[in-house]
Amino acid sequence: MSKNDGPRSKRSRTAERRLVPLSVWLCSDNAPGEPQIKGRPRVAESVCERHRQAVGRELARHLIGACTRPGGVVADVFTTSETVLVAAAEMERLGIACVPRLPVAQHLAGRLRQDLAAGQRAAVRLRPHGPDELREALLGFEGRVELLIAALPPYPEFGWPTGATTGRSCPACRAEQPTLGVLQLGRFLEDARHVLAPDGHLAVITTARYEQGRLVDQAPGIIQRAAQAGLTYLQHVIALRVPVEGDALVVQPGPAELAQLRRAQSAELPPVVSVHADVCLFTRAAGGAR
Repeated sequence: MSKNDGPRSKRSRTAERRLVPLSVWLCSDNAPGEPQIKGRPRVAESVCERHRQAVGRELARHLIGACTRPGGVVADVFTTSETVLVAAAEMERLGIACVPRLPVAQHLAGRLRQDLAAGQRAAVRLRPHGPDELREALLGFEGRVELLIAALPPYPEFGWPTGATTGRSCPACRAEQPTLGVLQLGRFLEDARHVLAPDGHLAVITTARYEQGRLVDQAPGIIQRAAQAGLTYLQHVIALRVPVEGDALVVQPGPAELAQLRRAQSAELPPVVSVHADVCLFTRAAGGAR
């Protein structure tokens, strides 16, 4: 190890000591919605719960606190809500959102004006770029991103979950959904390695789901392709999205799940309610070429 690598490697080792191979984080967002600046009207239009919970408020704060320092750069890819940007600004980080669809970017701009004071808004950026344009979206920040958060959309060969369009008022539902093919995934992971700081982290968030008689889980394939792109797998986090009371999970099904409960005598499988997300944490492989 050279003298120049000493401080940086020490920071990296310090961060990794806080990460164990498997961890459970309590990331329930009990209070609906985000904080609002007093005196400003509430924006009537909002993203649906499915898109808001792609990266919940508490999960964003956990990731930012564990993987970054004040003043660091946090980038959110496949952005569908303002959650990560608000958390980054409140925690004194620079937040950048790579927004793949213009209607969502327009919606987020209104939400940020509502939820952040003027001084905090100076620390956020909206950059409209698609899933295969990460380097262009983060131009000027190469090698400086301490945390890259990516709640990946499903692979197109698996299709979207039944009932993916959950509401006409949700701009993310109305916009054409981005897909991420195998080639795009490989390029995204390579670009992620390129923009990450030497001790930075990539957090990939997925949710396994049951479709057409089989379990669809993206995490194993992502881990394999990340290794091919020069990223080291550090930790798997189970992020519980629902509150815990005593030794029980408090699951509150939505209207779609409640409708399924009416068919109690049906031979179909019981309703599926998402209670957690899988978070895979990666870092740049030591000595990997940029």
